Amino acid sequence: MLMIALCILAVASPLVAARWPAGLVAHRWRWSALIWLALLVQIVIIEVGVPHTLASVLHVLTYAAAAAFLWLNRALPGVLIVGLGALSNGITIALNGGVLPASQAAVDAAGLEHGKSFDNSAVVEDPVLPWLGDVFAWPAPLPLANTFSVGDVIIVVGVVVAAWSGARRLGAQPVKTE
Repeated sequence: MLMIALCILAVASPLVAARWPAGLVAHRWRWSALIWLALLVQIVIIEVGVPHTLASVLHVLTYAAAAAFLWLNRALPGVLIVGLGALSNGITIALNGGVLPASQAAVDAAGLEHGKSFDNSAVVEDPVLPWLGDVFAWPAPLPLANTFSVGDVIIVVGVVVAAWSGARRLGAQPVKTE
């Protein structure tokens, strides 16, 4: 939920300067079903629960679907930055058996309890590329307390770039192109 909230804030951020993210909101997204399917599958494997091995495979596949979506929409400023963050997370997840490794310190600071069902991020014994895992914490008792990674930060920066790149003054008429 923390990442979703930060991305929503990033998209809405031009509004504080009396601008609206026209370039992002009005963009004609190619194969948008890919990203919605990836998000739906992630929600199902995390919230509903499926066998761990299947969940791990599906988790990696959601990143492949997201990568395809981002590649198809790479012309929009910021999308390649989002892709870099997703690639960082996706490779780290793939190399760690379908889970993003989290540091115990970050998990403790966020007050998280893992192990009830599939965790897309968890403390992993001998993780590969641990510095790319969830090593930062938005600590409890703050709302949406959670862990996050370098890749997550890059994703949010990419969303900010995408939101501001085509931002227009509120009330401005669209520029006509011929």
